[in-house]
Amino acid sequence: MKPLGDLPFPDLEALLQDAGFKPVHAAALWSELHRRFTPPERLAACPGLPSALRAWLAGLPQPPQPEEVRRLASGDGQTRKFLLRLADGALIEAVLMGYPGRRTACLSTQAGCAMGCVFCATGQQGFTRHLAPGEITAQVRHLQGLLREEGGPPLRNLVLMGMGEPLHNFDAVMAALDILTDTRGFNLGPSRITLSTVGHVPGILRLAREPFRCHLAVSLHAATQAGRAALIPVAARWPLEELVEACREYTALTGRRLFLEWTLIAGQNDREADAAALAALFRDIPCHVNLIPLNPTPGYGGSAAARSAAWAFQRRLRGDGIPSTLRQHRGIDVAAGCGQLAALPGSGL
Repeated sequence: MKPLGDLPFPDLEALLQDAGFKPVHAAALWSELHRRFTPPERLAACPGLPSALRAWLAGLPQPPQPEEVRRLASGDGQTRKFLLRLADGALIEAVLMGYPGRRTACLSTQAGCAMGCVFCATGQQGFTRHLAPGEITAQVRHLQGLLREEGGPPLRNLVLMGMGEPLHNFDAVMAALDILTDTRGFNLGPSRITLSTVGHVPGILRLAREPFRCHLAVSLHAATQAGRAALIPVAARWPLEELVEACREYTALTGRRLFLEWTLIAGQNDREADAAALAALFRDIPCHVNLIPLNPTPGYGGSAAARSAAWAFQRRLRGDGIPSTLRQHRGIDVAAGCGQLAALPGSGL
């Protein structure tokens, strides 16, 4: 039997019905898990649940809530990184970012990553395994519980930009998002969720046909096949031309604007000619480009583009009709920035 934390509400309700319980019991159990954020291993002791249900829960082996191994607070005063150990010992990282009146969580969807992006610490680490739906939602449970203890603003936005390629773990990610957006539980609007992919073409096409409508961000980083393949090995499997067509199909089917992530690397993809090539590729695709100066990682020797080059890049995009945002650095001193999560010694922990 799957762990309770992996089950969307209809599956949980069916499980309890088969065990002889009523729908009201499923609603109470769901509320404990996904509104009060009770760790699964503590459900059998919840006084708010009927005694018969608690006795049944006591007989179910449930993986424990991930253990917080360590946390680091950035000098920016608004970013914290958490190293979490899963039940089998696998390590993942999650990041909590503060903004005026709101909090955003950056979640991991895999332990490690199989995509191998050369400038990404997770890609340098390699792939360990997929996370189950309950292991993805458990990161939210951990961070939201912390925020409640502190009495601060709750989580308002989620970005699936932590360790792993979400579309490589498609079914588990979709199940986790189904749980997190259920109105009977955490009740987060899909419009407050952003899923980031390195360009997993089959996953993009599959997501385009899903009824679930979150934001999609595609990590592009180069506007030529050769330039992209030098940074992202899976570009050999899903060439740039196929990726651009998948992006076009996604926007046409969903009616949603696409976000493009572009890591600015000095001398490699930060020239105005690179901006012009990017604009030419996506001129007829509704998109917004997020420009991210390269964050340092131990396994990559490139350096971030100069601020002047970043501004020139942005001006060229805007001149060609492509909106863009130059992202600010967050949590770099504790390796909590984009591309820096690794859950290994040397990852800031």
